[in-house]
This record gives sequence, C-alpha cells and structure tokens, in this order.
Amino acid sequence: MPVIRRTVDAVVASGFDETIVVTGALGSEIGAVLDGLPCRLVEATGWEEGLAASIRAGIVALPDDGLGAFLFLGDMPLVPHGLCGELARLARQSGYAARPRVAGKPGHPVCFVASALPDLMALSGDRGAGDVLRGRPVAYLDIQDGGAVLDIDDPEGLAAAERAWKSRATSATTDSATSRGALPKP
Repeated sequence: MPVIRRTVDAVVASGFDETIVVTGALGSEIGAVLDGLPCRLVEATGWEEGLAASIRAGIVALPDDGLGAFLFLGDMPLVPHGLCGELARLARQSGYAARPRVAGKPGHPVCFVASALPDLMALSGDRGAGDVLRGRPVAYLDIQDGGAVLDIDDPEGLAAAERAWKSRATSATTDSATSRGALPKP
C-alpha cells in the first residue's frame, strides 16, 4: 500500500469532520491512490514554492467556523493518531498549538487553534510550521511512540517505516477505540 494511502487512511479513521489532502506535482496520481477514501483533494497553487504553499492551501480550504486544524505530513504514516483528542485539548489550553514529543524531539501531528491559522498563512518557501511555533505558546505531549517522528524522506526512512509497520501489525498494542474517537469539543 502506498505511503500516502496509509497516512490518509489513518487520518480518516481518526474521526475528523473532514480530511483535506493537499497535492502538488503528483496530484492526479495521488488522487488515484486515494480513490474511495472520504477525503477532499486540494491542489496547492504554486506548489513549486515548497511546503509553505501546501500549508496555505490547506488552511484556505478549511471551513470558516472551524475550531482549528491538525497538520499531518503525507510521508509520516505511523503518526499516532490516537493522540488527537489530547492534542486538541492541549492546544486549546495553550491558546496556540500542541504537538507530541519523543525523547525531546518534536513530532507530528501538530494541532493549531483557529487564531493561530493566520500565522501559517504568512509562511513562505520550503519551510514548515516550525518557524511559526518558535516563541509561541506550544504545549508538548511527551510520548514514546516513535511514529510521531519517523519521517520518510529517503530509503533509510522508508526501511525504518516498513520495519515499524510490520512490528505494529504483529503486536496488539494499538488502541483502536481511542484512535477512532471524535475530537472533543471545548
């Protein structure tokens, strides 16, 4: 199964009201891979600019009355989605954002409250939200699940993800009831 399909399948199963998938150069190929999943594809105009264009496109696609947004990366299929309810609570509590942390390393997904979204719209270039988070009130949820920091950017990352995926498939450590729960309202 393609990495993006695994990632989006898990996000959809997390119980969000809507899953928006931002595409760029490979939009039609990604659309074909995601066919049948309940998600909305949005093309990032100016995707050549980099990650910031994708983040902006996702923010623009959000409903105006939303409470905030989660930022997932398509090349991180092992992100622990069962944390979303707690991350939403922590983001509201911090007033800005929340994210998991593994052994001191910040991970994904990142939850932003609605008032933080204009800061994401100001991003440019091939940079993610890290710059926006610096100096802002961010709550961290310390966890042990390495999937929150396992990014598939090269063959070594893919091999590590495949090993972790196989390990998870053979162990019954995932709490599916939690990972499929809807986000709590404030």
